Amino acid sequence: MSTQSARSIRLTHSSPQQAFRLLELTPEILELISSPNAPTLYLKSPGTDDPSITTTGPENNAYVNLCTPTKTFRIRQVQSSNSVHVIKPSDGQNEVIPLLKRHGDTNKAMNTPETVTAIAKCGSTLELHGLADDESFASAKNMLARMLTVWGGETSFNNDDEGDVDMDDSELSTKRMMTVKKSVIDDLPFADTQCRKAWIEICAFVPDNYNGEDRPVFRPSATVRLDIWKRILEGCILQNIDMEKQFLVHDVWKAILRDVDDESEERIPRSLFDAIVRRLAEQSGDLGDENDSRLKWSNIDKEVCIKWIGETYLEATAPTEKRAIGRSEFLNAWKDLLPETWRDETLLSNLPEASYKHPDPVSIHFVAEPERENVKKEGQDSAGSGAKAKNSRNWHERFKSQRK
Repeated sequence: MSTQSARSIRLTHSSPQQAFRLLELTPEILELISSPNAPTLYLKSPGTDDPSITTTGPENNAYVNLCTPTKTFRIRQVQSSNSVHVIKPSDGQNEVIPLLKRHGDTNKAMNTPETVTAIAKCGSTLELHGLADDESFASAKNMLARMLTVWGGETSFNNDDEGDVDMDDSELSTKRMMTVKKSVIDDLPFADTQCRKAWIEICAFVPDNYNGEDRPVFRPSATVRLDIWKRILEGCILQNIDMEKQFLVHDVWKAILRDVDDESEERIPRSLFDAIVRRLAEQSGDLGDENDSRLKWSNIDKEVCIKWIGETYLEATAPTEKRAIGRSEFLNAWKDLLPETWRDETLLSNLPEASYKHPDPVSIHFVAEPERENVKKEGQDSAGSGAKAKNSRNWHERFKSQRK
């Protein structure tokens, strides 16, 4: 609207007001949406499957995050003492605007093109705060773990004795898994890349030929994960497969299959086996949909595998302080679960940070992920309090010197 020659601009107020929310964009988001190939942004909130989310009662933990494919931003509403009005200029044509009728006045109207109209009033704005990748990944992992049912090996599955599956059935199973996986990730209020990484981290899987649930997604218990690893290690030794080099996953799968007539042995779904192998395999960095297909070739990441085996064994055998085991016993058992050339790598320093505690000088037990996060936050809060105290002392010293 051109107002260079106008002596004044009239402001009117529309009724009813329109509903607007103002979102303050960070430079990172602004650059992203201004790029030639701008990605789709998503507003994601926790799904109803998360038991920690309650939408009734005095505490409401529901929230919404803004997510790019790789980054998560927390949305926070900020109240303002100064209201912001959203205005709409005139279109340059003469507009007839009725005036308020006063006592003794006849109906009047005003003809003017220099007019703006307040169509909405915003008393608050929405701010975006980017979450650190480690923080959002840990949150996605913990939320996903709470949502999924723990599978302890008690469910029966139909597996072909030789592991040979019809190609059409395999493709149907893969498509079904991708559909179910997408529905789960859509209920996680974090970036898709972080959700896919969390899926791999906890070995989440959709069982083959299982129709007992509408959305059958499980995560294996530590005992199941440990048992499958033992079978993988035994099969690789018997078949002379070098896990550090590329190998056919199908060969390992056939090696770990047990005799069908042996009812004492639990049968495992192929998708669970693939989830364990994918968790221990060297990651290429691409966590797209192609990684949901059945594994053909793989090779084990030595460092990741050693750390994972130690942590898994500790979780399975000493999950709490009351069930703590001897440190020497743990180190020897950990060593026996590794290939011969890796046995010297069984050091406590190779376990994840804060993943264990010593209730006494000779014992050790596992520390769950939520407790580790609480310890980290307490440490960060203590460090922040110390910095504030130090700054206050510095100011105290400054004022003290000025008083002299």
